[in-house]
Formats: sequence, C-alpha cells, structure tokens
Amino acid sequence: MPGTSPRPLRADAQRNRDRLLAAAVRAFAHDGPEVTLEAIAKDAGVGIGTLYRNFPTREALVEAAYRNELTRLCDAAPRLLTTSPPDVAARAWMDHFIDYMTTKRGMADALRAVIASGGDPFAHSREALLGAVGTLLRAGAEAGTLRADADPDDVLVGLGGVALSAGGPERRAQAGRLLDLLMDGLRYRAGQ
Repeated sequence: MPGTSPRPLRADAQRNRDRLLAAAVRAFAHDGPEVTLEAIAKDAGVGIGTLYRNFPTREALVEAAYRNELTRLCDAAPRLLTTSPPDVAARAWMDHFIDYMTTKRGMADALRAVIASGGDPFAHSREALLGAVGTLLRAGAEAGTLRADADPDDVLVGLGGVALSAGGPERRAQAGRLLDLLMDGLRYRAGQ
C-alpha cells in the first residue's frame, strides 16, 4: 500500500543487518569490490541466505553500507551536542568526517560499480552533510563559541580539502592539525 512504512525488523534481524553492513564496510574498504559476499556474510557471523534476504545484489549491499556510514556520521552531530559544548562537538565531528571520508575512499571502486549499474549512492549525501554541519554551526553561534557568519557549505568544502590531504594513516596527524586550524577560523572572537 503506497505511503506506508515498512514494518520494523525484529531485534535479531536488525542486529544481523547491522553486522552485515559493518562487515561490508570493512571488506569493501580493505579488499575492494572483488571481495566475495560469502566472506562478508562469514565476517558478519551470518549465512549467505541472510545476506541475500537483506541485500539481493552486491550493488544493494554496497549502497546500503555507504548510506549507513553517512547516516552514522550525520547522526553523530546532534548526539555530540548532547555531551559536549558546541565547539568541542564540532571538532569531534570533524574527526568523524575524516574517518568517513577515509572509509569512502576505501570503498571507491565498489561505489563506482554501483554507479556503473545505474545506482546513485550519493543522491542525498551533500544535503545530509550540510544539515549536520549546519546543526553544529548554529549551536556554536547560539552558545557564542562559533562564528555566526560561517557558511556550512564553506566548512564542508574545507573539510573535504583536509580529507583529500589525509591520504592515509601516516597523514592523519597532519589532518588533525589542519582541522585545528579550521576550528580556529570558526571560533567566535569579540568584534567579529
């Protein structure tokens, strides 16, 4: 029936789905698109039938794994704001963003295969990311710790640049320093 939401999964089925998505992210990021679905199912601790019930094709699994990572990243923004001051939450979220981009880079070949088959895993990525950045910036402006004139799009572009420079674990320390510089530019200073 149009307009109805799918029935929520049972708790055990949701756990299996979550384990499959986590295993898929690890596998595609580490082994690339050629990893077998059987290996992913085994890593998740489920049978191949469970994988296919949740994700009927390799492309469906790749796309769901990517979207799950994006959702986790975006959901972290309001969660971080419940436990930290906005400027601290924003800086912590930036670290999550770099981790997300590193994972996405590792999954690049698998994501290209999804696109080649007609999928669009990135359809809502930018809007979701801009929403998360905007949430953090608004909270910081309201608290008086971050500039009120900071544009979420500008911050996202800056984060993307930092992520490109953080080409691997050996560059992670440099990425952290660059994020600190970006945060220094976002902090509110009297007279701004």
